Amino acid sequence: MRLRTSLGIAIGTAVGTLIAAKALRSRRAIDLAGRTVVIFGGSRGLGLAMAREFSNAGAYVVLTARDEQELERAAVDIEQQGGQVTTIACDITDREQIERTIGRIVHDRGGIDVLVNNAGIIQVGPLEHMTIDDFEEAMATHFWGPLFTILTALPYMRGPRARRIVNISSIGGKIAVPHLLPYTASKFALTGLSEGLRAELSGQGFAVTTVCPGLMRTGSTYNAMFKGQHRHEFAWFHLSNAIPGFSVSAARAARRIVDACRHGDAEVILTPSARLAVLTNGISPSTTARLLALANHLMPGPSAGQGIRAHSGWQSVSRYVPSAVTRLADRATIENNELPDASTS
Repeated sequence: MRLRTSLGIAIGTAVGTLIAAKALRSRRAIDLAGRTVVIFGGSRGLGLAMAREFSNAGAYVVLTARDEQELERAAVDIEQQGGQVTTIACDITDREQIERTIGRIVHDRGGIDVLVNNAGIIQVGPLEHMTIDDFEEAMATHFWGPLFTILTALPYMRGPRARRIVNISSIGGKIAVPHLLPYTASKFALTGLSEGLRAELSGQGFAVTTVCPGLMRTGSTYNAMFKGQHRHEFAWFHLSNAIPGFSVSAARAARRIVDACRHGDAEVILTPSARLAVLTNGISPSTTARLLALANHLMPGPSAGQGIRAHSGWQSVSRYVPSAVTRLADRATIENNELPDASTS
């Protein structure tokens, strides 16, 4: 009888906690209609998918990226769905460009309600072929860039309305995946920055959301850069991102992220496999380390030739990819504006 009573109390407490948490989350929700949403890295891939979702919710979206042609195509995409959009060419690794971009947005829109840091690069290959420049470029894009956008935008985000900051990190910002060292090191830095900002800004009307996607079918693998045995590196990377059930579509990921932003959630970890990996690492880091070492052993080794030279995914296709298995991921390149330019075709 005593055991049944204790069990009943435990279940009741758990249910009550869940109901209270759900009610608190509902109270935190904001209406995105009419809000100004700025997405750094919004011209293609996940950034464009998020822009569509924010636009569908009635927000005015401002998209920034380095490539003006990509931005033009993205603007047409949003406008064809009835959305309102402005595009601004900006290199997130250049602080002066960030300051000019934020200044223009504030001048045109009067302020910023939602800031999304999504700009990213991916360098894939063994450590032997990675250079200091690779690490510096990754840090400039994934850490220093978001830090500069946040510090520049903060003065223009204060006010009576609740404000949102969304930082797109990665499962690679929770677990260091082999052959992605510059990427994972910089994403770990972004995760730490984002989580620390949430704590420091929580009492000032801000909610900072850290997003750690697992594998996604955005089409971005073709625009990643590969070193060493680049065709083999591209094959494993692209295949991993293409498998349904193991990866998630960009549209589905965007819906989850925008919903988390609207409710001010602290963290979003996309895909069951990513959540399982984070849970396993938390419970038994040594198990995760052994599994990652095994994965590294199965990956392509260093190249005896010009392994230090980087090739895009478009330059790394082979008889293995594209294929019928990668059909969904290949289709995503068109759906999400991940098209080749003259330098990579």
